[in-house]
Amino acid sequence: MTRNANLLIAAAALALTGCSSLGAGEGFGSDYYSLVRVGDRAVGDGSMIVAAPRPWNRTRKLFIFDDVRWVEDWTLNGPLLDGMSFVAGLPNGKYLIRQSRREDRQVPGFRSDMSAPEFTAMLESLYRVRGGAVDFRTTSLQPRGFLGANGFQFDFEHLDSDELWRRGRVVGAVVNGKLYLILFDAARSHYFGSAVGDFEAMATSARLRR
Repeated sequence: MTRNANLLIAAAALALTGCSSLGAGEGFGSDYYSLVRVGDRAVGDGSMIVAAPRPWNRTRKLFIFDDVRWVEDWTLNGPLLDGMSFVAGLPNGKYLIRQSRREDRQVPGFRSDMSAPEFTAMLESLYRVRGGAVDFRTTSLQPRGFLGANGFQFDFEHLDSDELWRRGRVVGAVVNGKLYLILFDAARSHYFGSAVGDFEAMATSARLRR
């Protein structure tokens, strides 16, 4: 996940691309981003469709980022301020990120029989191991229907090495043995509140592609 796992590298990429400030429906004007228009959009591996309520920007994968075909990342104001990650159709035994087996600290892989607390532990590990979170707090974990299945909602806060508190929300479910989830993460002051409605709209509209 580019936004959530590579904050400092993302900042460098933004500086290199020389992107302009975001205008309504105009995107960042950079090769690093592509405009996501209002309406239905297939995300991740294409097996999940969400309805974007306003224009977003999809971040293009670069060689310095994780390239996992089941994961797709969007942002409104730049990856240091907000981000939406979509995981669609992640198979049993696969990982949210690429990592070497020789690395001392590992992010657990997905198992189709995971419980909701195990999902939260996997995501917390992602933030601590790859995202550099120095403090991570679960604020809520509850059942929530998603894609017609019995899923979960996970709310959290984290403090990163840049000394900025961020808030996040995840809704997800296992469907036919594969993981589907939407993760929203943003600076706690202003940016989370200004876009969490978009997260809710897309979580509600999400459906599997026929």
